[in-house]
Amino acid sequence: MDWRSIKFDWNKARAFLVTAEEGSLSAAARALDMAQPTLGRQVTGLEQELGIVLFERVGRGLQLTPGGAELLDHVRVMGDAAGRVSMNALGQSQALEGKICISASETYAAVLLPPIIAKLRILEPDIHVEIVVANHASDLRRREADIAIRNFRPTEPDLIAKKVGDADAVLYATPNYIERIGNPTMPQELQHAHFVNLDHGGMMIKGLNRLGLGLTEENFPLLTESYLVMWELVRQGAAIGILDAHIGDADPIVQRVLPDLEPLIFPIWLVSHRELTTSRRIRRVFDFLAEELHRG
Repeated sequence: MDWRSIKFDWNKARAFLVTAEEGSLSAAARALDMAQPTLGRQVTGLEQELGIVLFERVGRGLQLTPGGAELLDHVRVMGDAAGRVSMNALGQSQALEGKICISASETYAAVLLPPIIAKLRILEPDIHVEIVVANHASDLRRREADIAIRNFRPTEPDLIAKKVGDADAVLYATPNYIERIGNPTMPQELQHAHFVNLDHGGMMIKGLNRLGLGLTEENFPLLTESYLVMWELVRQGAAIGILDAHIGDADPIVQRVLPDLEPLIFPIWLVSHRELTTSRRIRRVFDFLAEELHRG
């Protein structure tokens, strides 16, 4: 290979890649924790080095030019390779110090993780923890997190997972709301109740109807993808919501709706990239989380 013919560096290529994926310089700068003018200079520098225009401005966003779109596929391959190099190096680290990133849903991040992380900080004060709140599955292969807490088992062959327990998802409402809907004792008596919906795809309705509730779209006048917003709506007496019983039972403002109703069962999985398991730091946190979540 003629190394002298390579006219750009990885930092500029990374700036181009993230800008293309985020759709604007401001969003890319936030993703890279970088000043926007610095990022813009890197993208401009890459254009000058390659002699092509990569983006066209459309409104407040950026659109790839044909030349930029063609280049993007090649830079994505470079990005994946850079991620693998980083994970391999991290996996070989034997130091019990440094940063680790944990991804979890809102309720797990806000309720389950804090006491566990507080205990970890006492045991391992040199490990710095970042908690990424994501109700979607973080992409561990692209280093969006080192460890993730999920309610499903991953299928990717380069991920490892450990089941740490099962979560009982139970219906909750305030006592006043339960009284307003007639103190129901049977599933079919909830057909005129209102619920907070958590997804656009109808999975929640299907799951509840498997328990014999016979609900329709009319039973879900409220919709949010935020579990914390859902829970506050429930606590305000607006409707019925569903949450992990470990969390819901601890809230004195609400109570179970139909306490004898069979709960929906969700597994709790701890997931990491396979290459990261050789890191002493990540293995320590992974095992600690597994033990504490199982205990809880």
